[in-house]
Amino acid sequence: MDSTGKEKEAIQLMAEADKKVRSSGSFLGGMFGGNQKVEEACEMYARAANMFKMAKNWSAAGNAFCQAARLHMQLQNKHDSATSFIDAGNAFKKADPQEVYASQDEYTIYDFLIPKHHITIAEVYESELVDIEKAIAHYEQAADYYKGEESNSSANKCLLKVASYSAQLEQYPKAIEIYEQVGTNTMDNPLLKYSAKEYFFKASLCHFIVDELNAKLAVGKYEEMFPAFSDSRECKLLKKLLEAHEEQNAEAFTEAVKEFDSISRLDQWLTTMLLRIKKTIQGDEDDLK
Repeated sequence: MDSTGKEKEAIQLMAEADKKVRSSGSFLGGMFGGNQKVEEACEMYARAANMFKMAKNWSAAGNAFCQAARLHMQLQNKHDSATSFIDAGNAFKKADPQEVYASQDEYTIYDFLIPKHHITIAEVYESELVDIEKAIAHYEQAADYYKGEESNSSANKCLLKVASYSAQLEQYPKAIEIYEQVGTNTMDNPLLKYSAKEYFFKASLCHFIVDELNAKLAVGKYEEMFPAFSDSRECKLLKKLLEAHEEQNAEAFTEAVKEFDSISRLDQWLTTMLLRIKKTIQGDEDDLK
């Protein structure tokens, strides 16, 4: 089938899908398989979108993916909805800008490119599919979009997710780079500077897992960059841990952690990182109790 044939078939599928959506909303349609009709319409829109893509009618493909995304949302299919929105955005990016803006669809190109759809997919990967590497990839894409819009606060939220998961996957240089970047960006902001100590603390822990000397140098660098870090409980803990590690004193290491935890409860991420550091002390009992 040539591109003209594909386009005709796609237009026909769109018309049939529109009809199913209308009938699903009627009284009788709601009584007799309303949701099934919406699901069928959703599939038709997606098929039509792919046919428009083959015919290189990118604007029409974007509109069709958009219709599918809206129905997926109606059916509470978060992952499929987000994927369809992103497919729509990718199609619109290839379209002639005049075609996009001339489109009668209520959406514009910006609706599809906004990063919240990447965040939705990332959340599905982290909570439902437990595929952390794919979650990282989508948080990174969301962060890139936010940076492009100069929405730095939102970009940082996504990047911190990337850093947290990267450290869990033992990708420490990547995590360190992000924590340092976000810490540096926030330390001069009167509203955010309180958080900077947390990011420098986490960067230091990642350094510590890799190498004790790296951690010492990093702590010194962060104190110089951000003097308020020196007085923080996090910095004082790091110094106690470095001393205990240098002496290979597992008991002193554990006591320092317990003292910190009695005031500021350690979350799962911090506990995991601290256990990884403690494992490098000879003869430790592999816990923090």
